[in-house]
Amino acid sequence: MKPEDQHKSSFLPDFCRVRMVFVVVLIAELLAILLTLALSNHLARSASDLALYSLFIQWIALTSVAALCIARPYLEPLSEPLVATVSYLLILLVSFFITEVAWWLIQHSPGLALDSPESHMLFTGRSMGISAIVSALALRYFYVQHQWRRNLELESEARIQALQSRIRPHFLFNCMNIIASLTRSQPNLAEEAIEDLSDLFRVSLQDARHMVSVGEEIALCRGYLRIEEHRLGKRLHVNWEVDDLPDDARLPSLTVQPLIENAIYHGIERLPEGGSINIRGQRNNSSFIIRVSNTIPPGDPTNPHSGNQLALKNIQQRIEVFFGKHGKLTTSIDGDQYCAEIRIPYPYEDTDR
Repeated sequence: MKPEDQHKSSFLPDFCRVRMVFVVVLIAELLAILLTLALSNHLARSASDLALYSLFIQWIALTSVAALCIARPYLEPLSEPLVATVSYLLILLVSFFITEVAWWLIQHSPGLALDSPESHMLFTGRSMGISAIVSALALRYFYVQHQWRRNLELESEARIQALQSRIRPHFLFNCMNIIASLTRSQPNLAEEAIEDLSDLFRVSLQDARHMVSVGEEIALCRGYLRIEEHRLGKRLHVNWEVDDLPDDARLPSLTVQPLIENAIYHGIERLPEGGSINIRGQRNNSSFIIRVSNTIPPGDPTNPHSGNQLALKNIQQRIEVFFGKHGKLTTSIDGDQYCAEIRIPYPYEDTDR
């Protein structure tokens, strides 16, 4: 699920996904083990009690999951309190129905029949009480997790909007000067620079939650570097090795471009003789990697300019919002080379929802 869709969805996870079903089955089995340890008086009967508890609890759990999966499209337009109420009542209704069916089966099974009305009431009361408590705790957990994710998204959007709107004045003035100088001597290059600058402005004005293909992000980076090459000339050397990147992979917009901007602002500009920027892409079985490395002054790995860590934190937070623990940004310094590496899962499905 994309972040732009998460704002519209309820706090309930997608119970139609295999991973969520597995989690529910695991929790239900743990509950069965807990009840066996608490209620079984004889060690010899523990195995049979566990089997019965597991069958009964898994029956309720899987039926509840199926009901919530079917009801999810109808719950999404509702308010969160109403979603919680309807979901809770639905689980209790399923629990009551399964409890009554289980009691009927017990009554018609040789050796298990219990004729006492008190036993029926006790069986139903215990089952409904446990179901009410466990389902309430589960719904509360889903709500707290949803609120945490939404707060993280909102904070990240605020940060990235600041990053997107932060086109450094000196860069803009340099672009204008470059375009002015090229207008008479090389009008074709001036037109190209204007188009590249327009692309940067267009992306900076897009929704912060927008995702783009790898090809679109690489094209934006190439346009940005063309502008900088007009300014830095032979001081800037760029090496591209991105043919291995998957064409259908997606990542948040303005993820790679700020890394290249940092490489120029914090590296190449500080070197009188200039330096090189290497952009490499690599794909493996579960992810793809984009690595941006650049030359820095020898023996001086510190960063005298402000703002570098802000950009890196913004990028890292955006990756966390979109991909959770599956994506990350790492940086390292090796001699006169500074390297920033982005790892994005591919192919990717948001299994946390």
